[in-house]
Amino acid sequence: MPGGYGVTGDEGSIDYSVHEAWNEATNVYLVVILVSFGLFMYAKRNKRKIMRIFSVPPPTDTLSEPNFYDTISKIRLRQQLEMYSISNSQRQKAESSPGVGEEGVGSYCVMRTEVSVG
Repeated sequence: MPGGYGVTGDEGSIDYSVHEAWNEATNVYLVVILVSFGLFMYAKRNKRKIMRIFSVPPPTDTLSEPNFYDTISKIRLRQQLEMYSISNSQRQKAESSPGVGEEGVGSYCVMRTEVSVG
């Protein structure tokens, strides 16, 4: 069987390179299987630790600054309340002193708004 699988051209001498390559591959596969089995056992025992890494914290804890639209709506509400109070004071002044503040030429109201974010 000259030139056959695992045999060199010389009669009776066997080429051991195929056996060494198979031995190396088997060792690598054995190491991979043992490492993956060890990781599987570790994951099975420490499931909570591993899940804690991938869990997302609740969104209420992560918000350190107020919501933008909440602050805008609060500012708008504050402005509306301030304009309402100014118009009430103007109306009371107009009712207490007749002739002053009536609608007509030269009658105007200045609105002042202050925004304080706190």
